[in-house]
Formats: sequence, C-alpha cells, structure tokens
Amino acid sequence: MLTEPTSGEPRQIAPDRLRKVRTDAGELLVVIVDMHGIGGVVWEHNERISATWRSVVDPAGAKNGARSISQVRPWTRLTEGGEERVFAALESKVANREHLIANVDAAVHALQARDGFRSYDLREDLILNGQVEPCMYVPQHILLDEEPPEALGGAPSYPDSYWGWMAVRGNNRTRYRHDLFEVTSSEVLTGIPFRKLGQDREGLAVNPSYWLARYSELLNAEYRKADENGEPSGRARRAARVAIVESHLVIGSPTPQRLFRIVQGSNRRDHVHPPLEFAPNDRSRALGRSVLGAYTAHGELEDRIADVLTGLAPITDLPDVPDGASISTLRDIRSMRLLVELFPSKAEVKKRQLIRSALSEPPPSQMQLSDVNRRVRAWSALTSESYPNPWNPRVAEVLKRTTASNGVELTGRTLVNLLATAETDDEAFEELLAYRAPHWLAAFDLIDADRGSLAGQKIDDEGTKADRVRRTVTNSINAMRNNRAMAVGLLREIADAMDQGDRPPSQIGPDGLPTANRATRAWFNRTFSKESGTRAYRKRPTPENTASGRPSAPERELPDTDTPAGSPLTRTDPEGSATSTEESDTQALERLRREFERHILMMSDGVGELPEQLEEMSERAKAAGLDHAIGVEQANEWTLIVTRMLAALRKIPESVMSISSPE
Repeated sequence: MLTEPTSGEPRQIAPDRLRKVRTDAGELLVVIVDMHGIGGVVWEHNERISATWRSVVDPAGAKNGARSISQVRPWTRLTEGGEERVFAALESKVANREHLIANVDAAVHALQARDGFRSYDLREDLILNGQVEPCMYVPQHILLDEEPPEALGGAPSYPDSYWGWMAVRGNNRTRYRHDLFEVTSSEVLTGIPFRKLGQDREGLAVNPSYWLARYSELLNAEYRKADENGEPSGRARRAARVAIVESHLVIGSPTPQRLFRIVQGSNRRDHVHPPLEFAPNDRSRALGRSVLGAYTAHGELEDRIADVLTGLAPITDLPDVPDGASISTLRDIRSMRLLVELFPSKAEVKKRQLIRSALSEPPPSQMQLSDVNRRVRAWSALTSESYPNPWNPRVAEVLKRTTASNGVELTGRTLVNLLATAETDDEAFEELLAYRAPHWLAAFDLIDADRGSLAGQKIDDEGTKADRVRRTVTNSINAMRNNRAMAVGLLREIADAMDQGDRPPSQIGPDGLPTANRATRAWFNRTFSKESGTRAYRKRPTPENTASGRPSAPERELPDTDTPAGSPLTRTDPEGSATSTEESDTQALERLRREFERHILMMSDGVGELPEQLEEMSERAKAAGLDHAIGVEQANEWTLIVTRMLAALRKIPESVMSISSPE
C-alpha cells in the first residue's frame, strides 16, 4: 500500500489506494485496503435500524427498558503545541462494557429483524460468491464511564476504552461475515473468548494483534483438515471466500467536525431510491437527514441546529430555547423547526433548490402529491424521534400539494399561546390541528397510525367489543374541527400528559375538561366519529334518475366561496349558483383559481377514501354472511361513472400545464 522509500522523504500511501467520496453533507477521504474478513463492527447508528433506538432528542428520556442511542462527537485531541484539533474519527461514551456489548448486539438483532425485506439470501451469496461490493468503515473511539474492575495483580480486567472500525456501508455484509466466522460484532470490538481460540482457559483476548493471528491459525488448520478429508462444508470452508475482502476505510476529511453526518450521507442515495430492505420509518428519517445534510454542506443551516434536527443532540442545544421549557414545548419547537426546513418558503430560494436536488424532485409547479407525502413522512419520522415510540410516517399526510409547494410559514406563536387561545382563535385552532394533532394522536395511540386491516375486534374502555374503525388521519382531524370544545380540551390534556412523563391522557367531557376515565382509540372514535369527519353531501336529482326511480348518486357539496352570495359582485342565477356581474378580470381569475383548487382537493380527499370503503363493504358483507356486497347492476353503474371520470381527468394535467408559466 505504500510508495517506495526515497532519500529524505517518508513513505506515503500509494495514490491508487486513495479515493475521495463526495456526499450531500461534505467530502471524505478513504483508503482501499485488503482486510481480514472478520474485521469491522456492526454500527448502531446505521440508519436502516434508526427506529430501534430512543434518540437523545426525546426530552422525556428512555423508559420501559428502551435503550437510548449513544451520542457521537468528533474525535478531538490536543496537539503537541497545545492546540485543540478535530481529527477524522468519531468518539462516543457508554456507561460500561456490558452496555457497549448490549448496544452492538441490539444493532445486530435489529438488522436480523429487517432481513425479511431482502429478496435473496445474503449469507449464501457470500459463501458462494464472496463479497463483491466493498464495505466502508469509520474509526470510532468508545469510552467507558465506569472504571473496569481490577483483576489479580491490580491491573484492570479489561480496557477502559475501545477502538472499532464501524460499518458505515455494508452492515449486513459485516454481520454475515461474522456469522460465517462464528464470532459476534461485540466480540470483534471488545475481545474474543480464549475458548474460541482453541485455548482451555477463561477470559478474553482483547488485543486484536494477538487473537486475530491465533484465530487465523485455527481456521487454516480446520481448512487443511477439511481439504484432506474431502469435507465440503464446515466453518473454514464456508468462510473461505470472505477470508480477505476489499474495504474502504475513512481516514480523512476537510471538515472532520461534520464527519458523522458525512459518513451517514455516503449511502443516502439508497434511501432516496430505496431498495426493499429499508423499513418506511428508517427510510423517511434518512431522507430528512439527507436534506439537512445538504443544507449544512452549503452553509444554509448551522451545524448545532442540524445536530438537534437530525437527532444527534438534545433539543436544549437549539438557540433561543426558553429555560425550563416543558417536554411538550421542547418537542413542539423541534417539530415545527423540522417542518419549515422541509417545506422552505419561496423566499428561501437556495434551500428550495437543495431539497429538490437531495430528493430528486420535479419543479415546485409540477410537484405531485407523492412528492409532498415523501417530505411529510420525513418530517413525521424525524419528529417521532422525540417521542417514546415511533409511528408510521403516513400518519402525517395532511398537507396539500399547494401548501407544500409554496412552503410552510408558521405564525411563530408558542405552543402555550396556541393552546390557551384555540377555543376562540381560529388561526390558533387550525395550526394546532394541522401541524400538531396528527402526531399527538399517533403518539398516544388514539388514531391508527398503521391504518391496518379490519381483521379483528378489540375490547373498548367500557368492556364491550367494538369494531375497529378504519379511517384516514384527515377524517379524524375533520371530526375534531366539528367538535371544537372537546378537540381543544383533548389537545390540552395530551400536552399535560407529555409534561407529566407521557402518562396516558384522560377522556374529555362535553365541557372540554378531563374526566376520570382513560382516553382510548374506541373513545376517540365515538367522540369524534368517522361520520362527523366526512364532508357534507347533497343530492341533485337528474331526469335519468327520476325516470328510473333509482336514487341519484350523491354529489359533494362545495364549501362556501370567499365572496358570499348576494354581495355587490355576485348575482344568483335561476339555478341558484352565484356568478359575478361586476368583478374585474383579475378578480374573476382569482375566484376561478380558488374554485378549481377546492374541486381538486375535495376530489383528492374522496378518492383516498374509496379503496378503504370498498374493502370495508367487502368485510361487512362477509361478516353478515352475504356472498356479495353489491349487485351487478350497481357495480356496472359505479364502474361506468369512474370510467367517465378517468377519461375527463386524463386531460386535466396537460390543460393545467398549458396555462402555467415556465419554471
């Protein structure tokens, strides 16, 4: 790996062994090495398993046996001249050696739990073909808070700190290589039992220079014996193709103080264009972190703010956080900051360009609802880090395309102020419902964050079986809008529950005050019923329906326009519709824009409910012992209506683009 020695010049790493890697968060330098296959450690900070851990940004701390992830900092040391310098390595601290081993083992188990998403057997692939793609590793120094106990002779029984090459890319490949060598990641990091080295004594070998040589001798002997006896399998045979693997080791960076975010960003494109093995919550967190990483790399976001938003530092590290802020306030400050960062306003031109690039999005004028939901899911997943249990990121899909493409601009009012004034202040009430309620309801299991099937029944709080209610988050929020006093009371009660250690919230009475009973999902569905969350309908008779005697199909009732009927600018035609008589072309254009947007948003809401309604009809029919939910005539009629709608809708996108200005 080194250059040939020359007179007076030190030997250096050969240029063909070095490679620069650029990420959305910065640049790093790696060296390409041929590494023993047993090397490397599964990393607990791998984003594929991020939802496994309690984050340091949860101000309530870990509870009920949940394990908090260790905070990672740059490796900083004093130079010979007494100057503090940041090097291209990481450092963390854990309570003791047992805690360190448990963290690494938990990371391995979390990866195993997600292995079902993979479409092939990686372990067998390594046995048959070896490791084709190299892994990337970053050096990390891990300190123990607890002093090691003394062994015989007064020496410590094990080290008080450890160095490990942590897998930035290739955690599963590292895990399976360890499996083939019949060791664990925690053993590679903290020491191999002497018995695994073929030695009949207790204790651990903690010096890799010693135990790696002994272990290799043992495996080579096993391989020779299997070769002589013609044995086709065995540990040494299975591990033969990964005995030596190409690896990329991180050894430098022009911005080592950001090394943690940089190494995490090295494979984030896999999250933007995700393979199957990424779970939704982990993928969404990685998407959000890739955006924040791009902001910091281009100087659009301070590092200390990015650390809090990505989950690396406690919320109290944010600037301007009030002293003694409650848990609910701290969580709200972080969530709202995440929201405006992921939906920057039109004034933040640079951020809007960076987020488009990080997420491979179309121009704002061409954003689809799927693009919006991807951002919202990233916001939701990152927000859930501040709560005891992560929720399915779909719970936050409540923003409309136009709101998202224009950016989110909050009022800037504190959570305390919003809760205090929401009963009479429409702006405060709407901001609470739109940006807080979905997460709060999901965090306390009052809405079904996973939107699962109607397969079973559950016991409600009154001891009777209650059918599980399938409903969208939007429907739940609309139902709260229609019962304002109890909705405000519930939000205040949830905030109090957070501040009192995330206790279960209480039910709310008609007066908006808490009762003695615990709030449950069944209570929520009765109090804020699904029907009250549905827009009103009106029926308009048609000659065809009247003649056939069949009731007309329901039509969504449009909400009131901004210009009331009967005003100087409107008249009422014989059919009762309000039209303009004195409005200017500019006023008419604005009115038409609003009306068109209302129509497409209402259609979007309705279409989202149709598949669930069909599935529920099918399940209800089965429960009633019926072979079919509807007759053939009804099915043909509905199908014809949908077909006609599709034909008309196909022309809309092209027509919309034809009247829009270029980006």
